[in-house]
Amino acid sequence: MKATRLEYRFRFALHALLYVLGFTAPWASRSSLAAKSTWVTIASVFSQHRWLHFLAAIDMLLVLAILFTLLGAFFRVWGSAYVGSSVVASREMHSERMLADGPYRRTRNPLYLGTLLHTVGISLLMPLSGAVFCIVTIWVLQIRLALAEEPFLAERFGAPYLEYCKRVPRFLPSLTPLVPAAGQRPAWLQSLLGEFYFVAVAFVLAIWGWQFSARPLQRGLILSLGSWLVLRAFLPKPKTD
Repeated sequence: MKATRLEYRFRFALHALLYVLGFTAPWASRSSLAAKSTWVTIASVFSQHRWLHFLAAIDMLLVLAILFTLLGAFFRVWGSAYVGSSVVASREMHSERMLADGPYRRTRNPLYLGTLLHTVGISLLMPLSGAVFCIVTIWVLQIRLALAEEPFLAERFGAPYLEYCKRVPRFLPSLTPLVPAAGQRPAWLQSLLGEFYFVAVAFVLAIWGWQFSARPLQRGLILSLGSWLVLRAFLPKPKTD
C-alpha cells in the first residue's frame, strides 16, 4: 500500500490534482445540489431537521473550518521548523538525522497530519461529493506516503528508529512527549515561509469567512497558493544525498 517512488516525487502535484477534483467535482451533475458548497448543504440539513437554525449552522461550520485549518497550519509549521523546509520541498527522501524533537516526539508524521486537517477545513468550500472524495483520497495518499518513508528510515537508522516507531504513533498525536528531545533547534522563519500557503488559508477563512460566500474564499485560496509558490523560490534548495 506504500506510495511508489514516482508518487513520492510528484506528491505536490498529486495533492494539487486531488484538490482541483474536489473543488470541481466533474463527475457530479450540474444540479443545484451539486453546485452548492458543503457549507450550505450541511447547514441546510441541520435547518431542515431543526437541529440548528440555518445561520447558526453556517456559523458553527465556519468555526470548525477555521479550527481545522489553524490546526493544520500549526502542525505543518511546527514540523517543518524541525525537519527543514528544504527537506519538505525535496522530491526525494532525505535522512540527515533521525528526528525526535518538536512534534516528532508526539507523532511520526506531523506534516501529513497537518495536510489532512487542512483538507477537512477547506472541504467546506467544495461540493459535498467533492469534499468526501478529497478527504478520502488525501487521507489515503498521506498513509501511502508515510508507508513509503518508513522502510527507508528503518534501513538508514535501524533499531533506534524501530524503537521510536513502537513508542510514537504514526498520525494521531500524543498529548505528551513520548521520547526524549534530541536537541534540534527549530528554524521558525524559514518554516513560516515554507508553509505560507497553509497559514494564509487559515487567516483567509478567519478574516473573510464571515462574509458567508464560498466563491471569494476560493479566490483567497488561489491567491494563497500563488503567493506561496513565489515565496518558495527564495527558500534554500533541497540538498541531494
